[in-house]
Amino acid sequence: MTDCSSLPIVEFAFPGLLREQLLAAILDGSKTSTTPTLIEDEVENEELPRIGQQELVINSAGKGVAVIETTEVRHVKLADVDLQDVIDEGEDYTTVAQWRAGHEEFWHSPDMRKAMGDPKFTVDDDTILVLQRFRVIAKLES
Repeated sequence: MTDCSSLPIVEFAFPGLLREQLLAAILDGSKTSTTPTLIEDEVENEELPRIGQQELVINSAGKGVAVIETTEVRHVKLADVDLQDVIDEGEDYTTVAQWRAGHEEFWHSPDMRKAMGDPKFTVDDDTILVLQRFRVIAKLES
């Protein structure tokens, strides 16, 4: 078993169905990128991802399921997300407009607004995103 005790933890979405769906996509290789807003990292006081960084991916129960390694990091405006970014997120969106609507629903959700400490948190075309590509380097036994 891989020793993951020193790795930073990465969480995809909030605990629950969406997180488990995203983890399944990571584990089957269809999800190779993620797109948080830059302000999320600032609010959560997290370091920005960097190429070569390894992180422990946890499930809704807080158990490690995989280790990922960052392969690319780009900062882009929400308006500049392209179809390849959408496809690489592995969430079955076929257009940028579908992806954006789904992500705006998440970013504008009560859970996200609570996490951001701003009940009116919203994104727009100029919101800076952190496009992070990664690869799975270890799948952990369940």
